[in-house]
Amino acid sequence: MKLQTTIDAPDAGTPDWPMLIGGKWVPSLGGQWRDVVSPARGDQVLARVPSGTTADLDRAVEAATDALPAWRALHFRERGTILLRIADALEELSEEFAVLTAQDTGNALRTQARPESATLVALFRYFGGVAGEFKGTVLPAGDDQLQYTRLEPLGVVGAILPWNSPLMIAGMKIPAALAAGNTLVVKPAEDAPLTIVKLAQVINDHVPAGVFNLVTGRGSVVGQAMAEHPGIHKVSFTGSSEVGQGVAEAAGRRLAHASLELGGKSPNIVCPSAAEPDVIEATADGVLLAMRFTRQGQSCTAGSRLFLHADIHDEFLEVLARKVSALKVGDPLAEDTDMGAIINEKQHASVLAYVEDGTSQPGVRVVLDGSREVPEGLEGYYQGPTILAGVANDWRIAREEIFGPVLVVIPWEDEDEVVAMANDSHYGLAAFVWSRDLDQALGLAHRIESGWVQVNQGGGQVVGQSYGGYKASGIGREFSIEGAIEGFTQTKQINVKLGR
Repeated sequence: MKLQTTIDAPDAGTPDWPMLIGGKWVPSLGGQWRDVVSPARGDQVLARVPSGTTADLDRAVEAATDALPAWRALHFRERGTILLRIADALEELSEEFAVLTAQDTGNALRTQARPESATLVALFRYFGGVAGEFKGTVLPAGDDQLQYTRLEPLGVVGAILPWNSPLMIAGMKIPAALAAGNTLVVKPAEDAPLTIVKLAQVINDHVPAGVFNLVTGRGSVVGQAMAEHPGIHKVSFTGSSEVGQGVAEAAGRRLAHASLELGGKSPNIVCPSAAEPDVIEATADGVLLAMRFTRQGQSCTAGSRLFLHADIHDEFLEVLARKVSALKVGDPLAEDTDMGAIINEKQHASVLAYVEDGTSQPGVRVVLDGSREVPEGLEGYYQGPTILAGVANDWRIAREEIFGPVLVVIPWEDEDEVVAMANDSHYGLAAFVWSRDLDQALGLAHRIESGWVQVNQGGGQVVGQSYGGYKASGIGREFSIEGAIEGFTQTKQINVKLGR
């Protein structure tokens, strides 16, 4: 049977959601498809996407390469205007994106999917607005010299996306790369590709053919080939530290640019002043948010190591447990749901194994155990919030990234002690500090080895801030013009002798 070379663009009524290469919707050259299932609906099949091959990646890179000269030659106003039009289109479809996110990832519609859809719009608007800031400098070298720099695009960028917040992470990479004049080949996560396929449809309506390409498939096939491909000048990866190391090694062997946003085991430090009677409730709300319980703990910035000062340990833990236990685990599409489903069976089993390991340790106190919580009438990979106290900082559950709704509680008494414990980790992505004493709070924030520190707030990530990790949590920065310049351009120095 002859392989169909093009397919109609995907919509909610079609079972097959093809790839986008060179402005056309196509199946894989290998002819294979993979089911995309809902983690919250007992593995209900939502759609099929192609199982991409290295040959598919080759043709996507070729399309991006062909489109590069014209795209990078555009005036920045034109690229910025295109990004702003994409933002408008995404905003009109924001609820559709939110619903699809809830179905695809298991993240709750109200607490996670809608905010993520809104962040995607905001990121396209931001980078559309700052497209003219990718600019060089002129050195005052005398009347007979014109010495200036140009910030030029890297070329073809390969972006590898995760499954926990695919739209938000796509928003960090795609508009920044496009604003700088690069073309793109994007690989969505195997377990949550549908929102990115839909995003590709919107982008394709506004950019020339080949500027944006999408190849679905396994990370071990398409992702690995992307890291090794000589036609890809930069690999931007978000995912686990283990996989990220492999991506960096493959890209490094050919001296390609790479940025990595990886895992975390973020410290969450509560000082006595933050648990005084008039603020203890607000601090507990912030700690709950910092832990990312409403994303099922599936966040690399989750403040999953809670350091409570001994003077307020029991009182604060009681307030926090009351608030956390009130979270409703349920259908991600229901408006009253706070927490949805774990992404897949493998991750669900991994989280359960961590809980079993933690609860088996001598001296541990199980404050909450939602590890077997399954909402009535639903089939899926559900797990309620779990809090384990009496944990030591050298336990496995305090050192490894669980990527689930499991918070470990560790007591402290001395600032030097808590800083040492906070920094005793190979991760360094995020941290949270809670204190009414600003000198104390900033002193702790400055001493913690993390790329992003929040003081007296559990959220607070805004478009335009630099975001990235220390140590094994990554290389490079995203979310800001500074990060985009660092990550998606290269500097060319030009010296001109005048007066000849």
